[in-house]
Amino acid sequence: MEYQIKNFQTDGDQKFVGFLVRNADKTFAIDKRVPLVNGKTDEQYVQEALALAQPEINEWVASQSIVGRKWNPQTNSFE
Repeated sequence: MEYQIKNFQTDGDQKFVGFLVRNADKTFAIDKRVPLVNGKTDEQYVQEALALAQPEINEWVASQSIVGRKWNPQTNSFE
């Protein structure tokens, strides 16, 4: 998987961090907000935002195993 930062900005008292996550030929966009802390590095904000996003990214990756498969409604199963 490839992670690309799509947004990185201060919004009030929070850092808004957005990611584009690419897995094969699919892309997933996700944004997270992290509280501003004096002295925190950009890398730390990105790391914290990714940790918050990871459960949703994992769910998206798991759902991709079904996308594109054929469904037979007669047998209620994949073909």
